[in-house]
Amino acid sequence: MAGVDEKTMFGDTSSFALQMKRLINNKDMSDIKFLIGPNRKPVYAHRCLLSARCDVFRAMFLDQAKNKESQDVPFVMSDISMEIFMPILEFIYTNAVTLSSKNAVDVLGSALEYGMDDLRKLSVRYLIENLSINTASEAMQAAVTYGQDELREKALNYTENNTSGVFKTKGFHEMSEDALSVVLDSDQLQLDELDILNAVREWATVNSVVLSKPVNEVAKKVIWNVRLALLSPDELAKVEKENEKDHMVPVELMSMAWRFHALRKPDKKNAFTKRRKGTTLRDSHKGLENL
Repeated sequence: MAGVDEKTMFGDTSSFALQMKRLINNKDMSDIKFLIGPNRKPVYAHRCLLSARCDVFRAMFLDQAKNKESQDVPFVMSDISMEIFMPILEFIYTNAVTLSSKNAVDVLGSALEYGMDDLRKLSVRYLIENLSINTASEAMQAAVTYGQDELREKALNYTENNTSGVFKTKGFHEMSEDALSVVLDSDQLQLDELDILNAVREWATVNSVVLSKPVNEVAKKVIWNVRLALLSPDELAKVEKENEKDHMVPVELMSMAWRFHALRKPDKKNAFTKRRKGTTLRDSHKGLENL
């Protein structure tokens, strides 16, 4: 029975982490070998540490132990790169991880795959703390892909406050339709609707080439998040004329915009006629009443 005055005292965790780091990929006294990536680069590790820190590795080793003949056979992991596998090992051995803009998203995905929640949290924190014009769209994509609500909220907030810059980046053009739809659903985007429409057309044009699909097919989901009713009748007429080239805007969506201008009756339940934070005021907005 423990004494009432018994207390766990902790030493210098930073020096401990540095000492443990020396064991990473150290062949001495290692008892497991991985072959990583398509080039099958060897990485050495210790079963007891990996098993204690990660249930997925523990299950892998237990499964291997059932077959005595395979106990000395290396684990081939051709679907993960050294740039991702080594940070995972670093975290397992030291409870710290070295992240960069080049590996943080993939480490996040691997942390989820291997059930390492503390590593997931560190990856998310890194992405949030390093949000910038050039990383916001990638962070939003990661948030949507991996279901990370906090990252999604922070990335969206950053995009709302820096809309013009973010919408011009390569990361914006590489967003999936699901991630882009999340962004376009926001009322707080600081960009006029005509500029948003042009950004969506550019996104669709880029992805049309990448996916070898027509522009209107690529944009068929996200285009419904563009609030065409916020354009003036003259602007809408010009958009309708330009739309004859690629038919990116469906006839139904165009009709909804013209119907608003004809009836002047915004629908409170439909964001289609709701001004965004960056919407340039037009005479045709008088009937919107700040909806």
